[in-house]
Amino acid sequence: MVVGIYFSAHWCPPCRMFTPALAEAYRSIRSANKKFEIVFVSSDHNEAGFDEYLRSMPWLALPFAERSIKNKLSGMFGVSGIPCLVLLDGARGSLITRDGRQVIMQDRFGTNFPW
Repeated sequence: MVVGIYFSAHWCPPCRMFTPALAEAYRSIRSANKKFEIVFVSSDHNEAGFDEYLRSMPWLALPFAERSIKNKLSGMFGVSGIPCLVLLDGARGSLITRDGRQVIMQDRFGTNFPW
């Protein structure tokens, strides 16, 4: 099982460009019955932006109100900019990469999953 923690925001143009590519990879990997889950962690300024952006995503999300958890996750993984996709080995709890965005852009259909 690979878990992706996706730090992103509706107001961020690079995020809005990457999200469709990530959704395409997510659907492709899951349709091949591979274990992959993503959790969206929002950097939106308000809940309305979060809600609107979340509608474009086929995965889970940390509730917008959980700002303290968002801040802890950002600190834990050294997130300094968005979009940022952190990939974790869900079975071991270990880090695969902090640069999941690059992984997805190089492997749009998850051919090399679990990376």
